[in-house]
Amino acid sequence: MFQFSNPKLLYFLAVIPVVIILYWLSARRKRKLLKEFGDQSLIQELMPDHSKSRPIIRLVLLLIAVAFFVLGIAGPEFGTKLQQKKHRGVEIIIALDVSNSMLAEDIQPSRLERAKQAISKMVDNLQNDRIGLVMFAGEAYIQLPITSDYISAKMFLQTINTNSVPVQGTAIGAAINLAARSFTADFKGDKAIILITDGENHEDDALGAVKAAAEKGIVVHTIGVGLPQGAPVPDGTGTKNYLKDSQGNVVISKLDEVMLNEISGAGNGLYVRANNTQLGLNTVFDKVKKMSKAEYESKIYAEYENQFQWPFGIALFFLVLEMLILDRKTRWSEKFHLFKV
Repeated sequence: MFQFSNPKLLYFLAVIPVVIILYWLSARRKRKLLKEFGDQSLIQELMPDHSKSRPIIRLVLLLIAVAFFVLGIAGPEFGTKLQQKKHRGVEIIIALDVSNSMLAEDIQPSRLERAKQAISKMVDNLQNDRIGLVMFAGEAYIQLPITSDYISAKMFLQTINTNSVPVQGTAIGAAINLAARSFTADFKGDKAIILITDGENHEDDALGAVKAAAEKGIVVHTIGVGLPQGAPVPDGTGTKNYLKDSQGNVVISKLDEVMLNEISGAGNGLYVRANNTQLGLNTVFDKVKKMSKAEYESKIYAEYENQFQWPFGIALFFLVLEMLILDRKTRWSEKFHLFKV
């Protein structure tokens, strides 16, 4: 297991593209001044030791050193000791709609992004519960098997977008069936599926899937993302460009609250409609916290060892290498043919 003790310090890596842009602007200005100064061939004869590529090589080496230095101060840690630990909790699987209609912006910044933000915050509040993630559009896929590794859950969550599922549509039934099969078989505690979708254009037997899950003791909650009046769906090609039907009319995606109410009712769960103030996951999570918990064991890394010396050592190596390279050509370097630039 790998982690950073101070991950926020990784933001200092943003200085690298800034330095590259500033260097490019500076080099562009120098070239412009040289052109104004006189004939380029004459200038090259007056500066025989000038090298065009050595400053670039030095810059690359320096930026590599900076990158590894930032990694070092962020505190890279590797897990060194696995330990069995007992927990008491429930199992939760979130089924997240990633169809194109989730790009609608009636919920800011979009239905999908708002859902991802809310899920991330919910994961931050988990303590002993296990979580899994299913994504669906026209088909359903397991994005994250049931786990108590919350760091991985947030990482996998961030990679989700509308291109994650190749087939478009809203296969709610397939998502519920897959989620129901993804729980731990011998887990004795309560299990819950949290379905997050706009509910539009469902293509299969969603109610049948919910009833089958309810027979296994699985509670199904639904969160409707979107507004009843709906909103146009961006087509991904630019600002104010929206999907259109075969007649050229802009497609308006509307929240199907009737279907989502029926699903939560059949699944003995709760239906919550999201708005621009809150998604509704906290309301559902309050219900989840009251569910019957069971004890389970998991292996976790109990001890981490900081390995900052490795990136620091690599940074020092590249820094020394950068210092050894001069901007100008030298007789010594030409004699040994180290640099033919």
